[in-house]
Amino acid sequence: MKTYDIAIIGGGPAGLAAGLYSGRAKMDTLILEKQKYGGQIVTTDELENYPGSIKEETGPSLIGRMVDQADKFGCTRIEDTVTDVELEGDVKILKGNKGEYRAKAVIITSGATPTNIGCPGEKEFTGKGVSYCATCDAAFFEDFEVYVVGGGDAAVEEAIYLTKFARKVTIIHRRDALRAARSIQDKAFANDKIEFMWNTTVEEIKGDGIVTGMIVKDTKSGETREVFADEEDGTFGIFVFIGFKPISAIFEGKVDMENGYILTDENMHTNIPGVFAAGDIRKKSLRQVVTAAADGAIAATEAGRYIEEMEGTAYKY
Repeated sequence: MKTYDIAIIGGGPAGLAAGLYSGRAKMDTLILEKQKYGGQIVTTDELENYPGSIKEETGPSLIGRMVDQADKFGCTRIEDTVTDVELEGDVKILKGNKGEYRAKAVIITSGATPTNIGCPGEKEFTGKGVSYCATCDAAFFEDFEVYVVGGGDAAVEEAIYLTKFARKVTIIHRRDALRAARSIQDKAFANDKIEFMWNTTVEEIKGDGIVTGMIVKDTKSGETREVFADEEDGTFGIFVFIGFKPISAIFEGKVDMENGYILTDENMHTNIPGVFAAGDIRKKSLRQVVTAAADGAIAATEAGRYIEEMEGTAYKY
């Protein structure tokens, strides 16, 4: 059975950047992606905060070019779902639905997925008014009204951030008190742009191409009502911050993790020699396309150096 130099689990920005760097260094590189290249970014219709992005850049257009680059440098791409891994030893074994793969080094870039509201219309309007990233999409709602769903640290912090762009931010929370740290709550309560919709859940998101309204429910009375976009605006933003889920179940007990996120040092090393992690799957402070790509480049470079030390070869990055 063939043994690759580097196997990359995941075809998002981190995985594709890792593939580009390892392929360009003449490493025999395998990228395993279970479904669609690009991860969360492929749902983004406009991408303005990636350095050097072209005019009218979209998530799919950027990922398309990244895939082309990985192909250009000789990466082997296989669509398969990895179901189990054996990461100890000089040769790592990855087991998928379609076969088994071996590699001298592994880079885990399986990412994370936002926790959804789970209501009708949410999926349909993701990227068209529904967002899970204020840093990515706040600028699209400058001088508009936006709603933030959630009551924890992330939700309240992002609501405060959104006030730099939106004319009004309403936090929708299913309870009558926030779960965020008191210091963060105090900042929100002191911000005159922030309002609160207590004891409320979003039951349905409506629109015609873009979000134009939503149905909300009072968790105490059970009553529902519809919230419409301002007539002059024609739309509003719904930012969902009720948590993220790292896609890491198959790595439990195999590498060190915290709350499902893989722990690495600044050079993307996990606690297992020859195993690296990059992008949203690892514990980090900022999850963006640009930081995922940087992680991937570092991981590939470090994986090459690991193989160099193991075999006494020269790694050219």
